[in-house]
Amino acid sequence: MLEWIGLARSFVVYWRPGRQRALRRLYSTFVREGDLVFDVGAHLGDRSVAFAALGARVIALEPQPHVARWLRRIVGRNDRIVVRTEAVGATPGTARLAISARHPTVSTLSEPWRTSMTRAHPGFEGVRWDESAEVAVVTLDELIRSHGRPSFCKIDVEGFEAEVLAGLNEPLPALSFEFVAGHLEVASACVRRLRELGSYRFNVVLGEGRRFAFDAWMDADAVDLWLSTGAGGASSGDVYARLGPAA
Repeated sequence: MLEWIGLARSFVVYWRPGRQRALRRLYSTFVREGDLVFDVGAHLGDRSVAFAALGARVIALEPQPHVARWLRRIVGRNDRIVVRTEAVGATPGTARLAISARHPTVSTLSEPWRTSMTRAHPGFEGVRWDESAEVAVVTLDELIRSHGRPSFCKIDVEGFEAEVLAGLNEPLPALSFEFVAGHLEVASACVRRLRELGSYRFNVVLGEGRRFAFDAWMDADAVDLWLSTGAGGASSGDVYARLGPAA
C-alpha cells in the first residue's frame, strides 16, 4: 500500500500538466536532435521523455525495482529510450539501495546522506527507509564505452552524486546534479570533480523550477562559494554545468 502511495505522489509531482513543455524548454539549451543523453536516477521518466521529445537517444537508469517497472510502462515503445536498472557509482559491482516505499524519490545508496538528512532537513521528517535491495552498479565510464559519450547527463541520486562523478574520467559537454540543504558538501564535491575534468561554467535551477536562477553563468569558485554559504537558503535544486565560457 505504501508503495502505491509513494508512486501516486510522484505521478502528481512529475507528470502534472504543463511540466513536459517546461522541461523541453529548459533542456533545449543542451539537447539537440540526434544527441545522446544519460538520465541517471530516471525515476518515472519525466525528463527521459522530455529528452526524447527533443530528438535525443536516452539511456535511463533506475535501480528501484518497482519504480523501474513503472518507468518501462511509461516509456512504452518509445524507441529513443533504453531503460537500464543499474545504479551508477564510482566503481562497478553491487550495492545495497535503501528504499522508502512512501517516498521513493529519496531512496539512496548513501548512508551518510540518509543519516544527515533525517537530522538536518525539515522536509525529511517522517521519512523512513523501510525496504532495501541489492542492485548492480555501473560507472559513467562503462556507460560511455557501451553507448557513447553523452551530450548531456542528468544526475539525481539522493546524495550519491559525487560517487557518480567519481566514475567519470573525461569531461562531458554538459550535465546537472542535484543539491539538497543539509548535505551541500555533496554538491561541492561534484564541483571539485568537474573542476578536475575541465573548464566548466555553472548555473542553478531552484527546487522544481525550470528557469536558471542567475543571469550569468559562474565559474567553479563562485558556485562553490554559493553552495558553501548555504545555497542562498534554497532547500533543494540542481546545479547545471557546461564546458567553456558562459553564453
